[in-house]
Amino acid sequence: MHRLIMVLAILLCPLTASAQNWFEPARGTALRAALMDAVRPHAEWIFGAPIEFVVEDLRVAGDVAFASLTAQRPGGIPINLRATPGYARGAVDTSGISVPQSIQVLYRRSGNTWVAQHFVFGATDVWWSYGPYCAEYRPVISDVCY
Repeated sequence: MHRLIMVLAILLCPLTASAQNWFEPARGTALRAALMDAVRPHAEWIFGAPIEFVVEDLRVAGDVAFASLTAQRPGGIPINLRATPGYARGAVDTSGISVPQSIQVLYRRSGNTWVAQHFVFGATDVWWSYGPYCAEYRPVISDVCY
């Protein structure tokens, strides 16, 4: 029995380690700036410029990354949603969304460039736990993939 437990521990250990094999790029690094810059045009399309991000969660593993962000104006000024280009176009719905300025992003590196491939503003669910996203981005979202 003891031998069986040791064998199972050895076999399962790499799965546990690989599920947590991401890192958060430090503030001020080129990598962190590249990830923020990849989603910035999308945020500016909705909220207008200038935008800065509060990073709630940022994970990178190899050529994939995940971010959970909150958009704000420089200096920590909240965004007046009714004064945004997205609101004027009807792309911002302020009803029923607790934090419409929240953004979740799945990134992929293409050569030397990070691309915000999938993103949602003001999500009310964990959309990135969807099976096909988990298959591709598991290294950075394994905690929501089942």
